[in-house]
Amino acid sequence: MPSASDDVRPVTPSLWRNADFRSLWAGQTASQLGEHTSLVMLPLLAVLTLNVGADQLGFLRAVGQAPPLLLALFIGVWVDRWRTRTVMVLADLGRAVALGTAAVAALLGGLGLPVLLAVAFAVGALSVFFDVAYQASLIRLVRREQLLQGNSAIEGSRSAAQVGGPALGGAMASLLSAPIAAASSALFFVVSFASIARIRHRESISLPPGGPQRIWRQIHEGLRFVAGNTVLRTVCLASAAFQFSLAATMTAYLLFLPRALHLSGTVIGLALAATGPGALVGSLLAARLPSRLGYGPVLVAAAAVGDGVMLFAPALHGGSMATVSALIAINLVFGAFGQLVNVTIMAVRQAVTPDTLQGRVAATITFAGMGLTPVGSLLGGLLAEHWGIRTALLVTAAGMMLSPLLMALSPLAGLGRTLPAPDAPG
Repeated sequence: MPSASDDVRPVTPSLWRNADFRSLWAGQTASQLGEHTSLVMLPLLAVLTLNVGADQLGFLRAVGQAPPLLLALFIGVWVDRWRTRTVMVLADLGRAVALGTAAVAALLGGLGLPVLLAVAFAVGALSVFFDVAYQASLIRLVRREQLLQGNSAIEGSRSAAQVGGPALGGAMASLLSAPIAAASSALFFVVSFASIARIRHRESISLPPGGPQRIWRQIHEGLRFVAGNTVLRTVCLASAAFQFSLAATMTAYLLFLPRALHLSGTVIGLALAATGPGALVGSLLAARLPSRLGYGPVLVAAAAVGDGVMLFAPALHGGSMATVSALIAINLVFGAFGQLVNVTIMAVRQAVTPDTLQGRVAATITFAGMGLTPVGSLLGGLLAEHWGIRTALLVTAAGMMLSPLLMALSPLAGLGRTLPAPDAPG
């Protein structure tokens, strides 16, 4: 079990005087805005333009979520070998090209489910590269005692993206032609590319190049380190339970909103966007609460409230103003407490991990957390098809409560008001 480290310090102006951190923060905001826009836009284009069924929608979402399972562990090794700036700019460029290809296909009348599947997979794969790289990049750009504040700012920018992304994605899928919708999403990645490219910090490369045998050995080192650390092991298990259930829930949710509540794409986007303001609140809380109340208690309580609020969604009926207001409230609470968990748990993970393992540990947790999401998305679609949308939403939302339960029963719940110290590699 890692030992306690120095107390978390208040935000200092020096964090924002760091030009490289500002470039990372701005680029990650634009990148997340593009990602959240496309996450809503692509499924809604499939539902509203191609009129796909529940099983096809589940398959589309599963394809977009497959890359963490297939690639995350290898990406962790690559991120530890390469400059994170290089990884991020190439990921932005690739996602812009993928969405631009979709725009061209739609313009030529060739946009169908196979094209959407290919674009979803490409965007998903490159998003894994970007996400692992920016998590590893932060600890290389700021002091360790600034991790909580840095993560609060970075995750706060992701919250801002969640405000605009779903609303823009829903509006673009409903109001714009498919070519313009896809091209508009690509622009966000172009902006991110321009910002990340300004980072000037020269990182030391943690790993030398190597052949296939060395790559597998390095992957094994990351897996062994996570498995041997009680905090990181719990993070993996809780993340896997949450992401699997969330993927199933979101498939049912994206069907529930237009088909059970009969909401338009624009209203759906606005309702989903309520997670953004909530997440901004969660980011602000995360900068202070863990160091005052303890990291463990904050994690368990926030996860229980944030996941539990989704159990109220299946009880809603009709598309009245009261229903829309209730949806906004549910998404607001989910966003606030979910973000509080995200920021807190990322700071803990970065603190207990040595610099030389940051990429592989981030990738291992991404693999554990996101690897089962394709199965979850498929399950959500199958449950909605065979049990009905409302029942599927209730069952999958209940499954998310397994995550706070796992944390409550583990040593993670006992973390105090200081960040743990880095654990020595096995």
